[in-house]
Amino acid sequence: MEHQTVHIRITNEDVTLPEKLENLPNGPGVYQHKDAEGKVLYVGKAKNLRSRVRQYFQKSRAVEPRIDSMLSKATDLEIIVTDNEVEALILEANLIKKLKPRYNVNLKDDKSYPYIVIRNEPYPRVFVTRQIRKDGSRYFGPYTDVKNVRSALKSIRDIFPIRSCNYFIDDEVIKKRKIKVCLDYHIKRCEGPCEGLVSQEKYDAMIDQVAELLRGKTESLIQKMQHEMEVQAGAMRFEEAATLRDRIKGLQAYSERQKAVDLDPLDRDIIAFVSEGDDACGVIFKIRDGKMIGRQHYYMGNVDQKPESEILETLLQQYYLEAEFIPKEILLSSPIDDPEAMQLWLSGKRGEVVVVLHPTEGEEAKLVRLSKANAQFLLDELKLQKMKRADYVPHAVKSLQRDLRLNKLPRKIECFDNSNMQGSDPVASLVVFVDGKPKKSEYRKFKIRSVEGPDDFASMREVIQRRYQRVLAEGGEFPDLIMVDGGKGQLASAVEVLMSLGISDQPVVGLAKRLEEVFVPGKGEPELIPKTSTGLRLLQQIRDEAHRFAITFHRSLRAKRTLQTELDLVDGIGKKRATELLEAFGSVQGVKFATSDQLAEIVGEKVAGKIKEYFAAPDEESNIA
Repeated sequence: MEHQTVHIRITNEDVTLPEKLENLPNGPGVYQHKDAEGKVLYVGKAKNLRSRVRQYFQKSRAVEPRIDSMLSKATDLEIIVTDNEVEALILEANLIKKLKPRYNVNLKDDKSYPYIVIRNEPYPRVFVTRQIRKDGSRYFGPYTDVKNVRSALKSIRDIFPIRSCNYFIDDEVIKKRKIKVCLDYHIKRCEGPCEGLVSQEKYDAMIDQVAELLRGKTESLIQKMQHEMEVQAGAMRFEEAATLRDRIKGLQAYSERQKAVDLDPLDRDIIAFVSEGDDACGVIFKIRDGKMIGRQHYYMGNVDQKPESEILETLLQQYYLEAEFIPKEILLSSPIDDPEAMQLWLSGKRGEVVVVLHPTEGEEAKLVRLSKANAQFLLDELKLQKMKRADYVPHAVKSLQRDLRLNKLPRKIECFDNSNMQGSDPVASLVVFVDGKPKKSEYRKFKIRSVEGPDDFASMREVIQRRYQRVLAEGGEFPDLIMVDGGKGQLASAVEVLMSLGISDQPVVGLAKRLEEVFVPGKGEPELIPKTSTGLRLLQQIRDEAHRFAITFHRSLRAKRTLQTELDLVDGIGKKRATELLEAFGSVQGVKFATSDQLAEIVGEKVAGKIKEYFAAPDEESNIA
């Protein structure tokens, strides 16, 4: 199909970029961003090329580090105009599959997965392969479980007498009698096409039935064969009818092993995905005649900060580009941007109307949730495999390095937070994260010593001073990133102390609670980090952990002080005895309800009597200010 192609040199100063963009066509098509060497960086499609492409170069565009990185390398823009949106969708899918651009969602190569192939030849063979050839052969799969593919092939050969040899057989081979029938013919597992004992027409009809079985159309195949069996019996061809009867029994046994998931005998694909960091997993549940016939999954990369619609649409494009069968109904875990174009494309491939839906309730939604749960399980497995590698670094850590433009990976992060209640019992916490995970053995608590009243800036200066003065004195290592809970004020306090200690090249950031803004030294405005960034989410997780740890410490100190104050009111009890009583009885209430003998074992009979006397007094007399 011929398409009009337009090239735009982004870096050519002869004509300004706005002038070039003004001349873009308004119709549908595909655009490709290319670098100086002509390598394609990104492929996208659009209903309106002019509107979509201009968005990349608008100053008001939201900050997207991945897109900004791509545009910094792009020097050329190629526009391919198509007649309609469906053509654009197909062209985009083919270009992504062929070119595998760096900045597109990337489906991991599935060539290692096995398929069942019906070879395109006069008397087709049916066997397992891991190589796909563009020779007109029919491929079914991929099968992600080798046991399933072997089981399916065994079932086919148990039901249908197809040949298992590897010879190429055509009329010329049969005529010259180059091949003799083997044992399979004598035990009725093959009808002997090598010697022309079965016509090509009859053999092809049986192969079509095998294809129906592989598509999951077991019930409709059984119905067709039952009708044919009745025709053969009516024509007194009882041997042929008996053969069909045996095949029907085999198909029924095969069908019973398939799990019924839908009351309606429908053909559906249930497609869902989950993503985390730069990885995603998509799962396709194949339901034929209301029964689950198989599950396929695809791992995807390069998905960080990509919208859900783009990830899901890429999965749909790449899967159905090669799929041998298109069902009437496709259920998705989330909506896509252009379902109409997707439906038109798939309807064209099927030859009748295909409906693409995003169900939110009912049985269909349950099936989508089941598919999504499977995707989550498979993605967790992938993460575990990655974590076992010695060089593993979580994507969130890499994302944070990119977002903050750090020279090295922030593998070790130390975060500080203050806590006080109207200035009382001021404390601070230090939490440590290594490779995106908390390392609780290195957590530290601080009682603020030098600050009177609620002064967060002064408190931050004190704990930063105490922490890193000690690190310097002990010859310890500094973290890759220091983080403070707060905005410009807390950050400035931390930087001031570090400078006074002679530390000038230490990366430091502040995370303000109100708008989740990230501040770095020397900049009055916060860093523009997308809210969807896994790096930002990591900072939020660390900040929340530091806050939790500080609050817990503050509450324990306040509770301890409050409890001990009441015991201190008892004549003859000092701090040491109050602590012993609390350790023995757990709380002031425990002390209050202890017997005289129990108390005497801790503090002696005299003081035990005074405790019982104190708690026996009326409430108004016990609450002396």
